[in-house]
Amino acid sequence: MRVLLTTYPEKTIFQPMVTLAWALRTAGHEVRVATQPGFEDVITGAGLTAVPVGRRGVGNWRRLTEAYPDLAEAERVGLPSPYDAAVSGVGTREEMAEGYASILELWHKQNNFPLVTGLVEFARAWQPDLVIWEPTTYAGAIAAKACGAAHGRLLWSIDVFGAARERFLSLGPGPGPDPLAGWIAGYGRKYGFAFDEELITGQFTIDPVPDPIRLDTRLPTLPVQYVPYGGAASVPDWLKRRSDRPRIGLTLGTTATEHFGGYTVSVPDILAALSDVDAEIVATLPDAEAAKVTEVPANARIVPYVPLHALVPTCAAVINHAGPGTYLTTARYGVPQLAVPWEFDEPELARRATVHGSALTLTGSEVSGKAVRAGVLRLLSEPSFTTRARELAARMAATPSPNDVIQALEDHVARRNA
Repeated sequence: MRVLLTTYPEKTIFQPMVTLAWALRTAGHEVRVATQPGFEDVITGAGLTAVPVGRRGVGNWRRLTEAYPDLAEAERVGLPSPYDAAVSGVGTREEMAEGYASILELWHKQNNFPLVTGLVEFARAWQPDLVIWEPTTYAGAIAAKACGAAHGRLLWSIDVFGAARERFLSLGPGPGPDPLAGWIAGYGRKYGFAFDEELITGQFTIDPVPDPIRLDTRLPTLPVQYVPYGGAASVPDWLKRRSDRPRIGLTLGTTATEHFGGYTVSVPDILAALSDVDAEIVATLPDAEAAKVTEVPANARIVPYVPLHALVPTCAAVINHAGPGTYLTTARYGVPQLAVPWEFDEPELARRATVHGSALTLTGSEVSGKAVRAGVLRLLSEPSFTTRARELAARMAATPSPNDVIQALEDHVARRNA
């Protein structure tokens, strides 16, 4: 098969696609990854073939902070409308429509508009059999429809997009507009096809989030084992040796520092509060955040980067922001987590992990050095957290691997072409 993967140019969104792309290649399929110009080095650095299409756009996070100047410094917690309705079950059709209209302008249109024309042109020329798209890169569905290819979504977190759409449709057609459908239908008129819901939620959904953390929908779904990929990396010498004390990881992701005003929690306060704990604290901090730590406790090690899939298996617990890549990597290795989530899907992902019993969560004003210390001590001293974390890891390991999913994708394409 010829398989086209597509996403907007954001590393944390692209990286979850890589292991499936590798699986497709090792199964003998031709694979291309298409996105806007300027992202080629990230794609080729993952050993994949890049296809720059369309034109450069303004970064998604930059647009948000320009539209909402206070966002960079705000306490950022939770999902925006309409996606909040996916987990709360609350919200009228009119409220969700307003949310769709807003998020279209701030996010979806701006991410997709620079990509659509070039992606359709390439798809019609290359004629892929299958298009796999990140769940907000609707340009992938549009290009697949325009060239007659099968297509589906590959998730990177809980499916708030599909669940929100299901709720919106369940509220009836209503007298008002359907902003998302109306926008995509416009491309259908341009490229000669009629709108259908597959253009929003795909013909199938590949979901790496394990049950019971997964946000279930009625959409056709292929569960896939989460296999971490974080980019090119090497293991430092100190990580090759076993620590003589429990190791605690502290990692808060890149989005907060690369796109916003920094972390919403105080790393110096956390390190100070953990300074008397009989453990080795490994904090992965970018230079700007590391500079804020004027006194490094004797039991702490600060590093700019370390491969998470190499660090986590050596840890007794990990403090993190519940970013989906970080959360799923930690869950894969059966390590209890203390989550301090701050935006979009993170609070809900952390809540589900806490309900499951493999994590604890602190949000907003709950977060302090003292509270983090208390949470870490609970994770270390109460065996139930490790037990539940290992149960979840076993469930993830039993889920079909990316290689195992390839046959289902081949079968789907064959049925579509029959």
